[in-house]
Amino acid sequence: MTWLKNFIKYYFSKWIHRHKLHPSVGIQQRALMQQYRVMQLNKQLPPFSTTGFKVFSQFEEDGFLIYLFALMGEGNKTFIEIGANDGINSNCSNLALHFGWSGLFLEGDAKLIKRGQRFYKKTPTPYHPKPTYIQAIVKRENINELIAKGGLQGDIELLSIDIDGNDYWVWDALEVVKPKVVIIETHIEFGTNNIVVPYDPDYMFPGKHPVYHGASVVAMNKLAQKKGYRLVGASDYGINQVFVRNDLLVDEVPAIDPASTLWHPKTIACQKTFEPIKDWEYIQG
Repeated sequence: MTWLKNFIKYYFSKWIHRHKLHPSVGIQQRALMQQYRVMQLNKQLPPFSTTGFKVFSQFEEDGFLIYLFALMGEGNKTFIEIGANDGINSNCSNLALHFGWSGLFLEGDAKLIKRGQRFYKKTPTPYHPKPTYIQAIVKRENINELIAKGGLQGDIELLSIDIDGNDYWVWDALEVVKPKVVIIETHIEFGTNNIVVPYDPDYMFPGKHPVYHGASVVAMNKLAQKKGYRLVGASDYGINQVFVRNDLLVDEVPAIDPASTLWHPKTIACQKTFEPIKDWEYIQG
């Protein structure tokens, strides 16, 4: 029966993607962007926290990004996603598939890369801009070299980091590009503690303990401030934090307190998993 389950799973996945790729999905989002621009002119913008929705992203990131780039403009339509999986269900894929963005997917698993490349070869059309894939285990020592190898430097629109480990340290080391928006996975289990797990270049999830990696929302916010960004929101669970460069949308999208992103009941409950490792080694953010 395994073959039947795989068969059903494969065709169900194709059906889901076909629905997400329907032209009406992109048309509705473009109409929404126009509405946001009118609201911007009239100074009647909704709170950032109310703009999230999911198309291809894991949580509400697609809606947040439509909102931000409606207000600031799409620029050169460039992205980098570190820890991209197959690049299909990701923070950048909606922009690539419905808005013609292009960029770089960095992923360590060759099978996931092949799956993504097959998908984008014909999707949404053969002549549509295609993302570049690079297979690599991303570390602070190689991040700038890898991005330069992918042909990107200077200003880009979007950076997404989700590598279940050294996310903090990779962003800290990044210098070759200057993204306008950054979405980065942050460790909600640490609550409002200002802590970072020490850098381990050989780390692979789950490591010594599945909760012992990454940085707290407070520590990540301090890193963002040092790099010239402000926290503007997060997914409902607080996992993916959204930062905007300080020279952009100052009046439209204000900074928020990191602690305000830890409101969800599941987020509060998962902080109990920090208890067994609270006395392990940490660095102040």
